[in-house]
Amino acid sequence: MIGITVFGSGSSGNCYCLDNGTSQLLIETGIPYKKVAPKMGFDFTRVTGVLISHEHGDHSKYLNQFLQHTNSNIYMTSGTAGVLNIDDSYNYRIKAVKPLVDTVIGDWKVTPFSVEHDAAEPVGFLIESGGDKLIYVTDTYYVKYKFKGITRMMVEMNYSAEIAAKNTTDGVLNRSLEKRILTSHFEMDNSLSFIKANMSLTLRDVLLIHISKTNGDPELFQHKVQELTGVPVYIAK
Repeated sequence: MIGITVFGSGSSGNCYCLDNGTSQLLIETGIPYKKVAPKMGFDFTRVTGVLISHEHGDHSKYLNQFLQHTNSNIYMTSGTAGVLNIDDSYNYRIKAVKPLVDTVIGDWKVTPFSVEHDAAEPVGFLIESGGDKLIYVTDTYYVKYKFKGITRMMVEMNYSAEIAAKNTTDGVLNRSLEKRILTSHFEMDNSLSFIKANMSLTLRDVLLIHISKTNGDPELFQHKVQELTGVPVYIAK
C-alpha cells in the first residue's frame, strides 16, 4: 500500500512523499529542503523522482534546493519547465512529461493529465505502484477525465462558494481575488463531483489537500466526503 507523508499543504507551501515500501516519490517542492530533510531522516536515497504539477511558488519555489541537495530527477511538463527559473547546471535532471503519456520512474508508473488552472501547462497525476492506483489533483476548477480502479485519492478541496461569498461581502476577501479563486481552484461541490465520478469499490481512503485557511471548512469538507464515499477521509495539515 502506498503511504503518504504530508510536509505542507496549502497556499503557504506544498510537498508530499509517497512510499511503496521500496522506493519513494516526492510531489511538489513548495516547502524548503531544510524543513523536509529532517522528516525524511536526511535520507533521500530511496527517492526515485520528484513530480511538479505546475510552476506556482507554493508548488515549486524550492526546486533548486532539492536539485542541489538530492540526486533525483525532476518530472514536469515542458510548459512548466519553460517558465521556471531552473539552475542551468541541473537541466539534465529535468525530465519532460506529457499529458496522458505514461512515464515509468523506477517501480512507479506516472500518468500526467491536464487540469484547468492559471498556469503554463498544469497537470494532475495518476500514480500506480504495487497494485495501488493513487490520484493526485490540486489547483484546478475542473477535471474532464475519469479514472477506474482508484484506491487512494489526494484531492484539492480548496474553498466553499458560500464562505467565499460571505468573506467578500464582509471585506475579508477582495473581489479580484475571489474571481481568481473561482477560476483556479476546486470548490467544494466541484471537488465532490470529481470524487464521485472516480469512486470505485477499490477506493480505500481520501486525503483532502490544499484547503484554504480563509475560505475553507475542514470539518465540513471531511463530513461531506465521508458521507459521499463511506471510506476514511483525512485532512492534510
